[in-house]
Amino acid sequence: MFKLSIIASNVFVDRFNEGGPFFMSLILICLLLALFFVIMGFVNLKKDAPKSKKMTSLASDVSVLGLVFGFLGSIIGMIGAFDAIESISDVSTGVMAGGLKVAFLTTVFGAVTFILPRIGIIILKSLHKS
Repeated sequence: MFKLSIIASNVFVDRFNEGGPFFMSLILICLLLALFFVIMGFVNLKKDAPKSKKMTSLASDVSVLGLVFGFLGSIIGMIGAFDAIESISDVSTGVMAGGLKVAFLTTVFGAVTFILPRIGIIILKSLHKS
């Protein structure tokens, strides 16, 4: 079981580095901030409802920012891949597929950054109405 977790963590680290450390780091910061705001929203739910709503709003905004960073990183990655393809006249499908895979890693991570906090936001909003 321990070996499986080491392998899984290595895969995530490899994918993180493949996606480009700059954009992937920005998206990771957005994910951590959004999760922090969701947790703070739950902590303040009973004792300070306005603060809880503010934390929910901040979590929503930061998760959307992570999604946008993912799309921006993907677009910049695709432009880089197409520049490389343009400079090489004879491109194999493997090289093209590899470039597109790297370009989409930031999109996937951005989508995860949007979806995970969104689950907590939905729960928080339903509890605010109660």
